[in-house]
Amino acid sequence: MQVEKYLNDILKDHKLHFTLIDPDEQTPQEAVDVAQMVKKANSDAILVGGSITNQEELDKTVKALKDNVDLPVILFPGNVNGVSKHADAILFMSLLNSTNPYWITGAQALSAPSMLKMNLETIPMGYLIIEPGGTVGWVGDAKPIPRNKSDLAVAYALAAQYMGMRVIYLEAGSGANEHISVEMVAKVKKLTNLMVIVGGGIRTPEDASKIKEAGADIIITGTVVEETPDVYNKIKELTDAIHQ
Repeated sequence: MQVEKYLNDILKDHKLHFTLIDPDEQTPQEAVDVAQMVKKANSDAILVGGSITNQEELDKTVKALKDNVDLPVILFPGNVNGVSKHADAILFMSLLNSTNPYWITGAQALSAPSMLKMNLETIPMGYLIIEPGGTVGWVGDAKPIPRNKSDLAVAYALAAQYMGMRVIYLEAGSGANEHISVEMVAKVKKLTNLMVIVGGGIRTPEDASKIKEAGADIIITGTVVEETPDVYNKIKELTDAIHQ
């Protein structure tokens, strides 16, 4: 499967929803159970990763997902140990507003030879941490972009585009109290040619609809899956709002 082509083909019809699964939060079988429910609820792909990832658990989880769920499994790496040969693709991302060069180019250089050997599809992506940023902002030594500074997000996104990246991810952080502002999403989408991913703080169909209408191409939810006792109905509410 060519994952990036698959995503672009679906975008011709409707916006997408991805479910994020952190391999350190559940067993591989529990991850499969969640993935089967979100597939039934019309989620478009599974992201696997976290800010702090155990390589062995990641590999077991990705393999279990690929063996049991008919959805693309895309890696969302938190570091060089966030790579698995069993995945369909990886978001090959640069944390553009990190203050530490390791997260901008260092980790990428260290992991690139492994991805070549795995023949893993890479999707080049700029990653931006927006306030509050959460754990990933702390781990990634980020200087979070203030919520009300949309022009700063646009500037970084344009830089990503001019450097040849095809995707930009606007991240408020796992468990954020608020999603990224509609204004910021709209400006980034309007002023770039990038596929726009938005994550963090999106918990309700109303949240998802606002972010979609602002211009997000893909909406990521992860914390709501961990918190809800009814994964199917929660994700179905979100996907119904996103796919309309």
